[in-house]
Amino acid sequence: MLSAGICRRFKPSLVNPLWTSRLSSTEVEHDDNPPFFEMVEKFAKGAEDIIVKKMVARDKKEKDMGKRFNKVKGVFDLIRPCNSVLHIAFPLRRDNGDFSTIFGWRAQHSHHRSPTKGGLRYSMDVSEDEVKALAALMSYKCAMVDVPFGGAKAGIRLDPSQYSERELEKITRRFTMELAKKGFVGPGIDVPAPDMGTGEREMSWMADSYAMTFGHGDINAYACCTGKPIPQGGIHGRTSATGRGIFYSIRSFINDADYCSQIKVTPGVSGKTFIVQGFGNVGLHSCRYLCRDGAKLIGVMEKDGSIWNEEEGIDPKELEDYKIENKTIVGFPKAVATDKNLLEEKCDILVPAAGEKQITTENAPRIQAKIIAEGANGPTTPLADKILQGRNILVIPDLFANAGGVTVSYFEWLKNLNHVSYGRLTFKYEKDSNYYLLDSVQRSLEAKFSSGQPGSIPINPSPEFNLRISGASEKDIVNSGLEYTMERSAKQIMRAVKEYDLGLDVRTAAYICALEKIYNVYISAGITF
Repeated sequence: MLSAGICRRFKPSLVNPLWTSRLSSTEVEHDDNPPFFEMVEKFAKGAEDIIVKKMVARDKKEKDMGKRFNKVKGVFDLIRPCNSVLHIAFPLRRDNGDFSTIFGWRAQHSHHRSPTKGGLRYSMDVSEDEVKALAALMSYKCAMVDVPFGGAKAGIRLDPSQYSERELEKITRRFTMELAKKGFVGPGIDVPAPDMGTGEREMSWMADSYAMTFGHGDINAYACCTGKPIPQGGIHGRTSATGRGIFYSIRSFINDADYCSQIKVTPGVSGKTFIVQGFGNVGLHSCRYLCRDGAKLIGVMEKDGSIWNEEEGIDPKELEDYKIENKTIVGFPKAVATDKNLLEEKCDILVPAAGEKQITTENAPRIQAKIIAEGANGPTTPLADKILQGRNILVIPDLFANAGGVTVSYFEWLKNLNHVSYGRLTFKYEKDSNYYLLDSVQRSLEAKFSSGQPGSIPINPSPEFNLRISGASEKDIVNSGLEYTMERSAKQIMRAVKEYDLGLDVRTAAYICALEKIYNVYISAGITF
């Protein structure tokens, strides 16, 4: 049997002068197409430069200001690089008998919290730089929404449409084994999830592979990954979680009068027009929730074509059905095909939910949206971000906007560890309590106004209460927890914006919130070695 080729890299020393000088070079400052990981580092470094004085001032134990600064700076230098990266290569015998080599990576950015958490994507664009960047984003994303995970990411360089289901299963199961052998997967170690090109099917294969081998004696084995089907320990609401989270992030800012006045839009989602780039899982569910709240979808971009209907709008459900049947959005009968770059068309809200580096200095000056909600990871380059701020365009950054997926993954992970679905222990009790409450109110009113005659003053629950009278289902609890998480995180960002007078630089505010939380974990834990 051919063995896997494996290369593992570890985090550099606390202060790496080569890395520091690379970040501060004028070449990076003026490059609109930096490596993805370097791009994330640059965003984080910008936030660090703002909060380092606050962290230094807060450390009262050390009297020497020089030592105090070096300690704070040293911890931040510890946060930014990737802890470790695993590169895997293994053979695949295809259905036709041919051999090919499969290349994959798993990056663990930060171990300040355990386990690490991040998706597994199948794409021809996968590279070591990409998984490192996405792992770093996951660290900041988890911290931003108070999910106690470190950041990680995995990717396999392939086009899933070019492989049969049997071949994809072999690839997924072999990759899981390679991760497990090197300590890169496990309920308390590293927990993958679906990403671009993967879904419930791949997570089911991964969970089964781990549980039947390395995790065979572990009762928590199926917590080794999230985004699984319900029969495999999945959770209701996970599939739509990222899109739903994007909707909550938009609603939080568009309902704030201060932000609306800065970008010159009326408060509220209802009546707003929006365009989506990418009609996959994230784009689809973003469209669904925005449309339910009264917004109008006027344009959709996909890799094989774009469609437009400004007058009547596009129904996301009808478009989803058409895409499932035809494998494309091109030709959708209730919209017209267009060759225009819809990123630059006039709308209130733009949701880039495809790949990274879609908004650059080349097209940022022509974007007409008032709000950009980053459904994808890293869709805006640093220089483009500055252009958008200068044009009073509100960018809701990726580390907050698309954090709904990891939030509900956290709920699924907890469900797997608890071995009980949400609501099961309280469902019947809540239902009975609500009926007892209505009965108590009715009896009290009858005793006061009708001499206690039963049935003389009927109490009928309102339609809203009637929907909840039977208690909260698992999906209700998940959606409520997600909504609360996104709203609370939005308030944290808004407070940071005001504290540091950042205007519309919401991205830096989000990085500040995330970095401060990670810094607090490191500084309280101390440096052991």
